[in-house]
Amino acid sequence: MMREARTPHEGCGRSREGSWRRSAAGFARALLCVVFATLFTVHFPHSAHAAKKQPSTFGKESIFGKVNTQVDHTQPMRLQGDQLIYDKAGNRVIARGNVEIYYNDNILTADEVVYDQGGGTLTAIGNVTLKEPQGNVIRADRYTLTDDFRDGFVQSLSVVSQDQSTITADRAVRRGGNVNEFENGRFTPCKSDGGTPPLWCLSAARIIHDADAATITYQDAYFEIYGQPVFYLPYFQTPDPSVKRKSGFLTPQYGHSSTLGYITGIPYYWAIAPNYDLTLTPTYLSDQGLLMQAEWRHRLANGQYNVKLAGIDQNYHDLPTDGSSPGDIKNYDGLRGSVETHGVFSLSSWWKFGWDVTAETDDQFRRFYKLDSVLVTDRVNQVYLTGQSDRNYFNATLYQFQGLLSTDTPQTEGYTHPIINYNYVFNDPVLGGELKWNTNVLSFTREDGAVIDPLTGQSANSNMNRIVTELKWRRRLTDAIGISYTPFADVRGDAYQYDNFNDPADATATTPGTFVGSETVTRGIVDGGMTVSYPWVANTQSASHIIEPIGQIVVHQESIPQRQLPDEDAQSLVFDDTNLFATSKFSGYDRIETGTRANVGLQYTFQSHDGGYARFLAGESYHLSGDNIYLNPGRDADGNFIYTPVSGLETTRSDYVLGVYLAPIDEFRIISQSRFDQGNFDLRREDAAMVFNFGPLSTQVGYSYNNDTILVDPTDPDPTQQELLASATLRLTDRWSVGGMTRYDIDTGDLRYDSVQIKYADECFALTASYIESNYTEQTIEADRTFMLRFELKHLGDFAAKTDALDFNLGGDERVN
Repeated sequence: MMREARTPHEGCGRSREGSWRRSAAGFARALLCVVFATLFTVHFPHSAHAAKKQPSTFGKESIFGKVNTQVDHTQPMRLQGDQLIYDKAGNRVIARGNVEIYYNDNILTADEVVYDQGGGTLTAIGNVTLKEPQGNVIRADRYTLTDDFRDGFVQSLSVVSQDQSTITADRAVRRGGNVNEFENGRFTPCKSDGGTPPLWCLSAARIIHDADAATITYQDAYFEIYGQPVFYLPYFQTPDPSVKRKSGFLTPQYGHSSTLGYITGIPYYWAIAPNYDLTLTPTYLSDQGLLMQAEWRHRLANGQYNVKLAGIDQNYHDLPTDGSSPGDIKNYDGLRGSVETHGVFSLSSWWKFGWDVTAETDDQFRRFYKLDSVLVTDRVNQVYLTGQSDRNYFNATLYQFQGLLSTDTPQTEGYTHPIINYNYVFNDPVLGGELKWNTNVLSFTREDGAVIDPLTGQSANSNMNRIVTELKWRRRLTDAIGISYTPFADVRGDAYQYDNFNDPADATATTPGTFVGSETVTRGIVDGGMTVSYPWVANTQSASHIIEPIGQIVVHQESIPQRQLPDEDAQSLVFDDTNLFATSKFSGYDRIETGTRANVGLQYTFQSHDGGYARFLAGESYHLSGDNIYLNPGRDADGNFIYTPVSGLETTRSDYVLGVYLAPIDEFRIISQSRFDQGNFDLRREDAAMVFNFGPLSTQVGYSYNNDTILVDPTDPDPTQQELLASATLRLTDRWSVGGMTRYDIDTGDLRYDSVQIKYADECFALTASYIESNYTEQTIEADRTFMLRFELKHLGDFAAKTDALDFNLGGDERVN
């Protein structure tokens, strides 16, 4: 006969009236005060141990995560079984047959539960299963605990975590309330069916889990693959899998490089405090010596920062000096190193402060020791302060620019101290339109030796200080037939102070201009115009179509010729559909569009009702009157032309530009930006990208083409530059995948970079085999072939091996950010 009881926790120790017999009431009282105190960490006001918060079944934390010890005392306990017996002679309470106990989202089932009041023990017998709220499932043949809630043992134990990792053991004992010992234990996160052993497991004569120390210790252990011992570990200790940060050694690093020799490193991670830590990585390089690395990480209430140090007392190694002839050798025998630091802090809801700075003893150190990618050619350090609200934006940044190539000159070295941008959008309309106020402040210095004074022959820094402030007004009007008119007007004032520059205004096409020691110049700029568009909309049953002719007229007027001013921030210009209707197509403030110019285009937009999308924009720019600054933008600080006039805007009629944006389905997208010669429609520039994802296949392709003859090399009979960048990944099965990437120079027929990767991954194991080929060379950087084999074991870390690696930072990082 089945009996059922529902009793609140506060009824612990008291009889309950109702249909229960005296034996049932005694059992409920005993079970509440002992069973659930033991199993579910409940306080008992009438117990001798009421002052203690008791541990969970396997200590304060299970080996797979924290146990929920916050018991809801208001929840009732539900007990049901086939038979309830109160043994007065044996002083025992027994529940038999399909015993089920529910309490606080915990479920205990067994064939029989016996509470021995005299011995002070509670025993669950036969098919014992405990399901914990966090998902762990504990199975045993027999489960016994003492009534002091500290010591106990389990026979034929099996623990299954929420992620299906399991521990099985012949016998388990709990000591001191926080230490669990498993005899003849086996741990694995791998699934196995039937009699097939798991892919890998750790078996040990003793497995000890210390909840307070958060460690798992294996004694007399074997690492097994498919049930076969592979190697023996007399003593092995790992952090509890629930631990996110734990001091100890990380995965060792092994590898080989043609320039560094054999590589061996063992990182040590020191979890000093919950919010800061230190990682030390001594790495022995057989051809160079001992490379020491350290990383400090610190998280604060409003942000975080890190500092990375690297240094070596290098063995003898000759490198060419920067920009020298191959025979001029610089000896790097001695101390070399670098400091790298990053940080970001939120000063308030609107303000943010941060930095990104790297300093090294020489330009080759970090790339030579694979701390940076071989493709890094410039170093840009910055410290910034940013504030942003609904209508305000402020940014102040200190920049330091440094070239890392052997061909770099002092022209590539420079500092901003600082550059400031402030933007404000007025809240109230002005003349019915939007009014913006923009201000830019720049203080800039080039490195020593950037300019030579022709009178003294001495090298000097070139300096420029500049302030630009402008008001920009826009208003959009639409008439009754749908034509949109957008008039605009800009008023701008500039002030320049510069010294040690060559005056571009006094320069010819072949010789530098007059050297300027120091000068202050002001200029005023006024421009205005209107953009007109007339969209035609047609709706069909399946899609909508919009055809939109767009025309724009822009008039610029400046107070002084801008060619006499230095150009530091407007040296980059790519003319395409994205800036066809920009009032000035230069990238910065030092150069602006002048004269009167008309921009015209036609845009077509297709929007399918099932999600398909397409947009085309084609157009051209006309220089109508005044000075065409794109024809000859002037000289730089050293008196050289900033760039050759091949932007496509240097003639009265510009080149044609075409932008194509296609997304017929979510899985397929194409972007194409083209420029065609206005005389013969020859392709001058093309940038295209495609993304395709279909089922198990994922691909990305990028193509670039440049046929600006003067820009490339006026003496080259075939001046085109073409490059293809492609990558693809194919998932063969749910566990196997293959992928690759290539960067191909079409003109020379050279593979600049390519890689192939094969990967296997399941719930407990991952294996990746990669082949990487690089054909880049720059001073100490040589063509390289890399084979990498990497495998990962869940909960135990990862291991890797490389040869001639581009990046030998092989070990997995088992820390937490």
